Amino acid sequence: MNGPRIVVTGTDTDVGKTVFSAALTGALGAHYWKPVQAGVEPRGDRESVAALAGVPAANILPEAYRLTTPCSPHRAAEIDGVVIDPARLALPDVAGPLVVEGAGGVLVPLSPDLLFADLFARWGCPVVLVARTALGTINHSLLSVEALRHRGVPILGIAFIGDPQPDSEAVIAAIGGVKRLGRLPRVDPLDRHMLARAFTDNFDVEDFR
Repeated sequence: MNGPRIVVTGTDTDVGKTVFSAALTGALGAHYWKPVQAGVEPRGDRESVAALAGVPAANILPEAYRLTTPCSPHRAAEIDGVVIDPARLALPDVAGPLVVEGAGGVLVPLSPDLLFADLFARWGCPVVLVARTALGTINHSLLSVEALRHRGVPILGIAFIGDPQPDSEAVIAAIGGVKRLGRLPRVDPLDRHMLARAFTDNFDVEDFR
C-alpha cells in the first residue's frame, strides 16, 4: 500500500461523516471503503460517496458487510443472522490514498466484544473526528477524543460540520489537544462540484497527505 490511510469517524450518527468522507475522497483522489453498512434505504453511504466524490467507480469499494437495518452494526448483524468476523475487516490493499468511514460514533459496537475504536486501534491509521457545531458538541467531541486516546489511536484532527461556532471549535481543539482541520459549511445544493469547492475553501488538503 502507498498513500495515506485515513479513518473518518464521528462524535455521533448523522453528524456529516459521509459528506465529509466524500469531500476528502474527492480531494485526495482516494479509494473509499465503509467496512460495515447498516441500513441501505434509500441508499447506503457507498452510493452517496459515489455520487459526491467525483472519483472513478472502481475507487468506491464494496463493504465487507452490508446489513439491512439502520441501527448499531452489532444489532443489525443479529437481525440479518450474520456474525461479523474481524478478520474480514482488514484494510483493503489499494494503490494510493484510502479513506475509511466508520459507522456512528467511536464507541459503536460491531459485536458484543468489538467497538469501532478497538478496530481503529488495530489498524493504527490516523483518524479524523467529525463533529457538529451544534449545541452539545463540546462534550461529545471531548469524550470521543478521550476514547480514541485511551486506545492509542492517532488523531489527525477534528473537522467541524455546520454553522460557525468559533468559541466551541476553539475550546474543543485546546482542551482536547487536537488540530482543528477546518469546518465544512452547509452545502446547498449538495452536489459534487459544490462540495469540492466548499472543501477547498475551508480545508488544506496537505493536512491529509
